[in-house]
Amino acid sequence: MKRITNNDIVNLNISPIQCIDWVREAFIMKHDCQLPAKMSVHPTGNDFFTTMPCLLPASYSRFGAKVVSRIVGRVPALKSDLMLFNSTTGELLALIDCDWITAMRTGAVAALAIKTLRNFHATEYAFIGLGSTARATLTCLLESCKDEHLNIRLFKYKDQAEKIVSEYSNYSNATFTIVDNTTDLVKDADVVVSCITDANGLLVEDESLFKPGVLVVPVHTRGFQNCDTTFDKVFADDTDHVKGFKYFSQFKEFHQIEEVLKGENIGRASDDERILSYNIGLGLHDVLYASRIYDILK
Repeated sequence: MKRITNNDIVNLNISPIQCIDWVREAFIMKHDCQLPAKMSVHPTGNDFFTTMPCLLPASYSRFGAKVVSRIVGRVPALKSDLMLFNSTTGELLALIDCDWITAMRTGAVAALAIKTLRNFHATEYAFIGLGSTARATLTCLLESCKDEHLNIRLFKYKDQAEKIVSEYSNYSNATFTIVDNTTDLVKDADVVVSCITDANGLLVEDESLFKPGVLVVPVHTRGFQNCDTTFDKVFADDTDHVKGFKYFSQFKEFHQIEEVLKGENIGRASDDERILSYNIGLGLHDVLYASRIYDILK
């Protein structure tokens, strides 16, 4: 069995564009996989341990299971590891530190959703929750939009926004603004991305602040329940991830994002549609990433 650390993966210098390509590949083959629903346990409050298994198609000969946890007060709060098996022989191939995979596949899924579902003239972007997932999303988005200029608002929390402005100063295709209230964050934004991992209520009480044509991407699902029944369309990476939502039966229109990627659904039909995209993440993405990385390192 091989032990693959986070540093091993980082040193491969896998490009954000490759990350997006792997995510797209995973979505396209989703229905050829065995992808059971996530199983979660909650030690206390919003802390959790979640198990995410997936059997890839037979041609890959790979099965994997990721365990991701969130513990308040731990640094980082989110942590994950993955066991990768040869599904033909049953051999345990590797135990993989999955923090980089979790962040980058989540960021790549969010960036792919943004590019797939945003309005056709989007220039104004808003980010709240500026940890590793937001950085991964920003990196994938900026690297895949080099021929565009993005005006990006960052919600001020501690010194996170200032750090991002400094870290991303080499991107000539982005202009950053820091705001300190959610009204200024979302008003007139074309795309709103939330990467917060904990929210006890609504992030924006007045959902009318979200303009016609907005795309809202709540990566960890929290804080936007008031949009569930009022937005024109809701998308998700898997029905099972949202069918337990309180207002699922009241969604005006619901689809899985792979339907758009496979050309089975139009996605956004007009620049006026308000769209919500719940990109919670699939074990499929983790296992495909792990498999590709294992093949590079073995």
